[in-house]
Amino acid sequence: MDLKVDYAFKQLFGNEKNKTITVVFLNAILQKTGRKPIKDISFTDIEIGGEYEEDKQSRLDLIVVTDDNEQINVEVQFTNEHNMIKRSLFYWSRLYTLSQQKSMDYKELRPVITINILNFDLFSQTKHFHKTYHLYEDKDVFQLTDVMEIHFIEMGKLIKTWKNNELNPWSDLLARWLLMLGMVDQRNKKVYDEIYHELEAIAVNDKTLRDAFHNWEELSMTQEQRLAYESRLKVILDQEDRENRKQELEELEKKAAENQKKLTQLKQEVEQKEQEVELKEQEVELKEEEINRKAQETERKNQRAEQRLEETARKLLDKGMDIKFIAEATNLSWDKIVEISKGLKE
Repeated sequence: MDLKVDYAFKQLFGNEKNKTITVVFLNAILQKTGRKPIKDISFTDIEIGGEYEEDKQSRLDLIVVTDDNEQINVEVQFTNEHNMIKRSLFYWSRLYTLSQQKSMDYKELRPVITINILNFDLFSQTKHFHKTYHLYEDKDVFQLTDVMEIHFIEMGKLIKTWKNNELNPWSDLLARWLLMLGMVDQRNKKVYDEIYHELEAIAVNDKTLRDAFHNWEELSMTQEQRLAYESRLKVILDQEDRENRKQELEELEKKAAENQKKLTQLKQEVEQKEQEVELKEQEVELKEEEINRKAQETERKNQRAEQRLEETARKLLDKGMDIKFIAEATNLSWDKIVEISKGLKE
């Protein structure tokens, strides 16, 4: 069974007979946050929902109360529903408030630790597979309170780190337990035999890991448990398929909207270009009209000037001036003056 499927995870780590395994697993995750090691836990089932009857109810994958009176919620998310951060904060807040009993003082509220094991990558800002969050002051970076602690473990980055030989399960307790979770990849129908053989060798000297392997194999071989697991896996994969189709549809709609926006923008640019061309054509027409008007005006001026010169030539001819003198005085051609002279005679 793929332990990243919530049913299988809860059957192995949420079982009273496997309490020791769960304690070691949780200590491996929490060892770097400075919290006291867990010695004992008690399992509990809590449904998380809103304040009203019609609000959605969710049963948490695994929730325990430690011997130090801290609540730990472990959520295994096989499919990315794109709501993990807000969902995690919601679960934390509901667990924190539910720990308050009637007439209890606020200082008696129990710390809540949320651990999210994700079968997908969530954070693009880092290559590290294990992230831990607390509330800190922005400038001086000191912790506000220890009642809130949220872990995100990205299994895809874990396997990538292992493939790059940057993980040593022999010396890293957390690495061996997480590699056990990542060893079976149900989505891609793959089992990492190298991880299995390495963890099998480590388990020779690690009794808790050996017990976990034994119980895991026993769980996988029980027909009733196997059928329940397969049923749950089908629901998850069907849901994942619907979510993928929904995402593809949203992506197509987004691209269609972007294309429509680009088309509208292009249409506006074309219309703007057409308007600019139309304005240019109008400017050209106005300039042509201006040129024609000036040409006609110049032609009329020339005609009037020529008429005055011809009139002068007539007067000079009447006074008996010779053609050569008149041509020099008026700049009219010899032939034109001869033509005017003939006209006078007629």
